[in-house]
Amino acid sequence: MFNQSFNPRSVSFNIIFINILFFLVHDIIGGDRNPELKHLMENYCALHYPGSSLFMPLQFVTYMFMHEGFWHIFGNMFGLFMFGTILERVWGPKRFFIFYFVTGLGAAFTYVAVQAFTVYHLTGSINPPLELISHSLQLSEIYLEPTLGASGAIFGILIAFAMLFPNMELMFLFFPVPIKAKYLVGAYLIYEIWGAHANNPNDHVAHFAHLGGALFGFILVKIWSRNRTHLY
Repeated sequence: MFNQSFNPRSVSFNIIFINILFFLVHDIIGGDRNPELKHLMENYCALHYPGSSLFMPLQFVTYMFMHEGFWHIFGNMFGLFMFGTILERVWGPKRFFIFYFVTGLGAAFTYVAVQAFTVYHLTGSINPPLELISHSLQLSEIYLEPTLGASGAIFGILIAFAMLFPNMELMFLFFPVPIKAKYLVGAYLIYEIWGAHANNPNDHVAHFAHLGGALFGFILVKIWSRNRTHLY
């Protein structure tokens, strides 16, 4: 139905290009060879909890271009290429640009709101004294472990794709069975809801960011549909 190809002038291509540049500096030039550079990028570009001394408002945008490890960036950029390029052709570059960053910002705000709720629940304040933070492993993780990755925006893209093309059958290389988009994305959404509430200490995936991106994507598509915006 759609012929995916790179258009160097497309929003999707430029987002992928910027992500790759960030990855090259953070993981390839930095990484184990230059840990100081890697930590410097994480300090300035990854999203820190607003109560942290490392937090800067611009991180709500820059965190979307940061990734940790090859499979992290590959999965997100593959999703952007497979589904984002289709949405960009449907909506046009300007609308897709708005959608991508609204869902990415929505994912970040949702995740930070959940963090703030957790901090308040544990301490009675969204910005407790340092002595309280150091005595709680959960609080220390919130303050010390930044969030990074485009997954929230990508999840918004998946939700939008399933809403616009619910019955399109998708087939993956290692799972050669056709699955309709609405079922595949629905199953992924259920998994994220389960992961967000499983409270697994070994799970470092920002499930609430994914759910936030999905929620903002759903709302945006509904608003555009209600305003009778041409989606096709």
